[in-house]
Amino acid sequence: MDIILFARIANSIRFIHVLSVAVSIVFLAGICITEAYANERPNVVIFLADDAGWGDYSHCGNTQVRTPNIDSIAEKGVKLDRFFVCPVCAPTRAEFLTGRYHMRGGVRGVSTGQERLDLDERTIAEAYKAAGYATGAFGKWHNGSQWPYHPMARGFDEYFGHSSGHWGEYFDAPLEENGRMIRTKGYIVDVCTDRAIDFIDRNQSKPFLCYVPFTTPHSPWAAPESNWKHFKEKPITQRATVPEQENIDQTRCALAMLENQDANVGRVLSKLEELKLTDNTIVLYFSDNGPNSPRWTGGMKGRKGTTDEGGVRSVCFVRWPAKLPAGHTVTHIAGAIDLLPTLTSLCGVTRVGDKPLDGRDLSPLMLNQKSAWPDRMIFTAWAGKFSVRTQQYRLDDRGELFDMISDPGQTDPISKTLPDVTNRLKRAVEAWREEMTPKARSLAESDGKGKKKNAGGNAVDPRPIPVGYREFPITMLPARDGEPLGEVNRSSGAPNCSYFVNWKRLDDSMLWLVDIHTTGRYEVVIDYTCPIADAGSLVELSSGSNRLTGRVSPGWDPPLYTNQDTLPRPVGESQMKEFRPLKLGEIRLEKGESKLILRATEIPGKSVMDVRRVTLTLLP
Repeated sequence: MDIILFARIANSIRFIHVLSVAVSIVFLAGICITEAYANERPNVVIFLADDAGWGDYSHCGNTQVRTPNIDSIAEKGVKLDRFFVCPVCAPTRAEFLTGRYHMRGGVRGVSTGQERLDLDERTIAEAYKAAGYATGAFGKWHNGSQWPYHPMARGFDEYFGHSSGHWGEYFDAPLEENGRMIRTKGYIVDVCTDRAIDFIDRNQSKPFLCYVPFTTPHSPWAAPESNWKHFKEKPITQRATVPEQENIDQTRCALAMLENQDANVGRVLSKLEELKLTDNTIVLYFSDNGPNSPRWTGGMKGRKGTTDEGGVRSVCFVRWPAKLPAGHTVTHIAGAIDLLPTLTSLCGVTRVGDKPLDGRDLSPLMLNQKSAWPDRMIFTAWAGKFSVRTQQYRLDDRGELFDMISDPGQTDPISKTLPDVTNRLKRAVEAWREEMTPKARSLAESDGKGKKKNAGGNAVDPRPIPVGYREFPITMLPARDGEPLGEVNRSSGAPNCSYFVNWKRLDDSMLWLVDIHTTGRYEVVIDYTCPIADAGSLVELSSGSNRLTGRVSPGWDPPLYTNQDTLPRPVGESQMKEFRPLKLGEIRLEKGESKLILRATEIPGKSVMDVRRVTLTLLP
């Protein structure tokens, strides 16, 4: 018995020794991993939803949809609980890119050139590129299409997607690949995610910034059939704040698009896991404005396009397993303007540019460091309406004050109860408005008279479109950025994905105000359609004294697409069709600002053609 007991004790001692060594190894390995991450810059993946509201996620309490992959970013990372963006798309994107309020950078609209971010603004991508990161963007850009407004001139090594705000084709869409249009196959979100995954795969051995701005759930209401079947008969029990305004089928389709988007987020997260990049990759997810249709927002007032809480509150989830505490919630108010200073701080990346930032570095809050955090104001502006948010209050665009803690639905104004707070915030809004609007006013005053207005009541932006850079010789001039003259119209009230129609008279024309950067020869291609019987019009493209003429031939009259929409397309959005390239020839363009005018000199039929875009390519 004594021998057996001795053997057992010896075995126990050996086991304890082995266990102790193992624990030490694990502990030391943990230290090594931590030290390795301390010396290794993290990768960054940024997902941006388009028109998804705060209430569109299961993490926020929506029981009608499951978004487990998006939710996991919050559950394994940090949630910014009171995170505010702009009422519409392009302004939010500008604020994310620059850390500055959008009006400072010349972004005052969502189409006809008004979405362009001024060229003296520096972006988050430029900072990461300067720090040696590979940078790529895959999806909706919406801050300028032509070089040097193009994403590849703003810090991204590569770009794939659509540079305008609204895109009318979600299935087998024509998309831009580094300056050239190609026809893709499949659902647009799946296709752009494929490209993002390929980018991560190719750059896994060095730090990368991968920006994935999704196109959904922005209209048109088009979801993959596999997702739509989960929702087309689903009862919707969580209703919009004003239920009678809700279109139930639109809610179903938005949730179907979110389900697809969540699966694509999951594909990217799985790729990071497969490549063993999860621990040292910052993953961030947010949306650009409130929901694009009345649907559940937890009782908040407002939707996309409004400056109320429901129009500007967004989810914002950030995961970085190597550094950020899992499951942590930041309750302080924050906004899209904070993302640039926060991400560059977390990554140790030096910001490019010296213009004053409006955003704050949130990293102390995200790292749960105990430090004083003074109250702040976050301002919101759209369509001449202004609002401000503090930690407790919102002053709405009518000057009414609401306590957002006790009255998140903005139902009971307390302006008379708290006149001092109300007046203080009114003064702050007025001072901010005066600071922000001089550039917007000067641009509006220079729009000129007689220009046709778009659906938002704004003329084509007066800033000329740059053309002719050797480093990026292709310049696309879509109908969105041109001005229809005479009886020519857009195919719909929403310019972003429109084309010029009703070209029937010799007095009709279309004009693009351009700034030619390089004198030289340019190839001209027009994307067009034309009834077979109307083929043969002689058209002329002119710039100053330079002219190019050509015939509209052959006729090309495809039907409107019938494979794009899950639900009827909203009024004001163009039905799309297949456009054909018409190689008009070559024209000499002289350096400087000029009007590029397309008109007809002979019209043998009833009409000339419909025009989607004119593409100019600077020749060697």
